[in-house]
Amino acid sequence: MSSLTEKDRPIVQLLLNTGTCPRCILRFCRVGSQTLYRRAYKNLMKDLEEFLRNNQEKEDRVCSDVADPPCKRIRLEHMEGPDDPNHNGAFQQIPLVDDENTAVENSAMKVCNVCLGILQEFCEADFVKKVCQKVNSANYQFTGFVFSVSLPPQLSVREHAAWLLVKQEMGNLGLSLSKDDIVQLKEAYKWIIHPQLSEELGVPADGKSLFEVSVVFAHPETDEECHFLATACRDCFKPAKNKQSVFTRMAVLKALEKIKEEDFLKHFPCPPSSPRNFCDVLEIQCSNGAVFVAGRYNKYSRNLPQTPWIIDGERKLDSSVEELISEHLMAEFKADSFNFSSSGREDVDVRTLGNGRPFAIELVNPRRIHFTAEEMKGLQQTINNSSDKIQVRDLQLVTRSAIGRMKEGEEEKTKTYSALIWIDKAIQKEDIAFLDDIKELKLDQKTPLRVLHRRPLAVRCRIIHTMKSEYIDEHHFRLQLKTQAGTYIKEFVHGDFGRTKPNIGSLLSRTADILELDVESVDVDWPPTLDN
Repeated sequence: MSSLTEKDRPIVQLLLNTGTCPRCILRFCRVGSQTLYRRAYKNLMKDLEEFLRNNQEKEDRVCSDVADPPCKRIRLEHMEGPDDPNHNGAFQQIPLVDDENTAVENSAMKVCNVCLGILQEFCEADFVKKVCQKVNSANYQFTGFVFSVSLPPQLSVREHAAWLLVKQEMGNLGLSLSKDDIVQLKEAYKWIIHPQLSEELGVPADGKSLFEVSVVFAHPETDEECHFLATACRDCFKPAKNKQSVFTRMAVLKALEKIKEEDFLKHFPCPPSSPRNFCDVLEIQCSNGAVFVAGRYNKYSRNLPQTPWIIDGERKLDSSVEELISEHLMAEFKADSFNFSSSGREDVDVRTLGNGRPFAIELVNPRRIHFTAEEMKGLQQTINNSSDKIQVRDLQLVTRSAIGRMKEGEEEKTKTYSALIWIDKAIQKEDIAFLDDIKELKLDQKTPLRVLHRRPLAVRCRIIHTMKSEYIDEHHFRLQLKTQAGTYIKEFVHGDFGRTKPNIGSLLSRTADILELDVESVDVDWPPTLDN
């Protein structure tokens, strides 16, 4: 085993005697060769046996060349400490094993006292096939994968104990070992697992992939091993939302950084004891990163909310714009859920005409992610054929970052409206002609009474850029308005009991009300126009 040197021999022998698996031994010997970790477990055991034997033979030859020399055979010395192996505050006495073959055989029969079997049973082909069967049965589309693993927090405690043991042995040899020098368990595990998963799934491991395969391990037999840290480092373990236990991996690592060595050794055996059982696999999960679909929608109904209309837990109308669009996307992308957003919103009784309102839908954990332009066009047609209340256009796949351009338009861009207005006193065409000459009219709009239950009370300054009137009869006229985004048009017409100043009623010295309102255009240049 070329990566190991003579100075590693005492560490290899020490860890084998205490029940550590060969891959964890490589980690503590700072071996960074991924190829070595991927060797079959039995071959690694043989490699360690040969390494110990070869180095022993060299020393035996040295001993035979000297008359009556003191034996230089390297054996594990008795650690200083009381005879009671359970005595607090000391390293436990480690039984000597003169025969390296016996050490190897003993280690081969035991669950590793450091990794609890993660680098043993769960690196084998049978487990890899089990993971891949789970992935294939989930029917995801993917061209690469990210593999993540969740380990029991007590593994960190066991690794800390093993590090203290090795650090002391190396100190006896005049050497040092920083905790950062040890190859991380997760890193070694991924070195072994990635090539096997790639071969079985037929796609590469890719850190940028949106498709994630995750495995969660637990070890009930040793669950309580990290509990002593909560007494020694109380401030590291605080209840958190969505956490079933305070003993998270990060909390345990933080406590291990703070606790003094002598305090740690009072509560935890060093070396760590050998467990009876391997880890349990709690779950194998697959998930795809969200996919984003954008477009523009027209709403032709005056009885359709943008999102589900629910008041006091009771649904008021059967459908909504977001549901009419998303139900088809959910079905085609085979997603778990969705999140709808748009550049502003219209009231339930307001139509959206012209080139429509930009919208985006986040599809969470989709099974299908690849769609051609023709397939997206077909999906758009399916949505449009399903209802006469809405139509969509420019339906396309976009990135998460691109959605930011849509949200900019909510406050920064302009919008054009058409309002049908009623006046209480009779008017003539010349009575409203002056409205056409008003430019950049500044409004002070106090939060409307109708939305005060969901928006904070504030006075917002808004601008009416232009107006164009169209006389209909003595009590009705239509008004085209180009306004700053975020302007409350209904309140600009009727005044909202004086909460919007000025307003159409005050400008005409009459009582005004709005009968119909249409959004004619939302001037946001997104998403890109397609050939529809």
